[in-house]
Amino acid sequence: MLTAAFPKLGENKCTRLLRAFFRSPVYALLIAALMACAEIFAIELTVYWIYLALGCLCLLFCEDTLGLLPITCCAYMTFAYENSPHAHPGQTFFSDPAHMMQLVFIIAVAVLLLIGRLIVFVMTHPARRMPMLTVGFMALGAAYLLSGVGYEGYVAWKGLLIGALQILSLCALYFYYYFSVDWEHAKKSYIFTVFIMVGLGMLAEIGCMYLHEGAIVWKNDVWTVNRGALGTGWGVYNNVGGVMAMCVPAPFYFAAKNDKWGWAYALLGCLFMLGVAFTQSRGAILFGAVVFAACALAVLIQARGGNRIAIIVIFGVMLLSLGAGLLFFRDKLGGIFSAFTESGMDSSGRWQLYKGCWDRFKEHPFLGVGFHNLGGEDSGGFAHLKGSLLVPPRAHNTIFQLIATGGIVALLAYLFHRGQTVWLWLRRPTYEKTVAAFIVGALLLTSLLDCHFFNYGPGLLYGTVLAYAECTDRDPSRRRAK
Repeated sequence: MLTAAFPKLGENKCTRLLRAFFRSPVYALLIAALMACAEIFAIELTVYWIYLALGCLCLLFCEDTLGLLPITCCAYMTFAYENSPHAHPGQTFFSDPAHMMQLVFIIAVAVLLLIGRLIVFVMTHPARRMPMLTVGFMALGAAYLLSGVGYEGYVAWKGLLIGALQILSLCALYFYYYFSVDWEHAKKSYIFTVFIMVGLGMLAEIGCMYLHEGAIVWKNDVWTVNRGALGTGWGVYNNVGGVMAMCVPAPFYFAAKNDKWGWAYALLGCLFMLGVAFTQSRGAILFGAVVFAACALAVLIQARGGNRIAIIVIFGVMLLSLGAGLLFFRDKLGGIFSAFTESGMDSSGRWQLYKGCWDRFKEHPFLGVGFHNLGGEDSGGFAHLKGSLLVPPRAHNTIFQLIATGGIVALLAYLFHRGQTVWLWLRRPTYEKTVAAFIVGALLLTSLLDCHFFNYGPGLLYGTVLAYAECTDRDPSRRRAK
């Protein structure tokens, strides 16, 4: 903003160095490292102050808001296990009024700066068309806001609140980055760099989950993992697995594009998939493996020469190592992943949830029963899910969630939005858009068995990736006038 008011400031050497820093991998790594430290050491408030300071520098001195992208991608995963109301009720960061006042102040200042920077950017870059996905997001938002209208248990203010939060989590960053980033001058690889750094931070958080009390126990003469003790302050092991699965495709962009170090990025992609496995989330492992296989196929098609050969060797070694582990270390692996051997194909109550959703849909098929009316004693599989004002009961499946809470209207709106996102990729497919589609695909697939699409954090990542996919489209007619 300052450089818009004082153009000569943008020519200053310090300003140029600052701008280069905010677009560098080092900065993205710093933000991800702070994310991991906040969660592991319960220093969220300190990290938020640092994020605010860095965000202010970015908004005041950078050409656009690209430097905010690592912060908005990482912020959700900063909440510490030590401060989780579920793990430590009554002893959390959020129960201290002084801490909450600081948090409110940080959010208020951030929002004001974000709005101001957006206004300045739009004023200085006026020739920008409406985003391609606007109509789909509007339809989905309207469906969310109308969910439950007419149902006997519907409470208007609750329905409107949760509906607004749900759609904002999906599209707020999509629109913000569409209108506030000069994508023509941003590196095509930047978003994948950010997701790699997020993935590295997630690996640190996953490793620390195993240090929680009761996570590793001696049982039946073998060390076993108690999956119920795994989690973070921002989500249980399923949530962690979903976000980690979204990070898997990012290294494979560089694996194909970097002829010298492509093999190292392929190895990192394998490490990310191993991180998914250690979250112990069955859905994330299943669909993460599907996305990993798609990435492997894509990178083998895209890579060239010696780099392709090296990547083939890495994939071969990975498969041989997996086979050898299952053959020679079955007992130890069985202890580590005992949750799978014990639960097998058990749905963990999901079939009852789906039946409850179907029953709710039959009660009110047009607009559903609303987000807050899935629980209750007469709700079948939802009887044990109490939920809260901001986190109502969820169905652990996107389609069943939609038909139960918003009826056929929500389902049709979602399908229209999904059709627009598919067309966004199909009309001019590139390798960049394909890898971005794999990131989105990881979210959508894992949401078939979990709640990720209706959690706020993954929604922020979703909107960011869609903005990137659209704005890196090379159709000259959609570029802003210079």
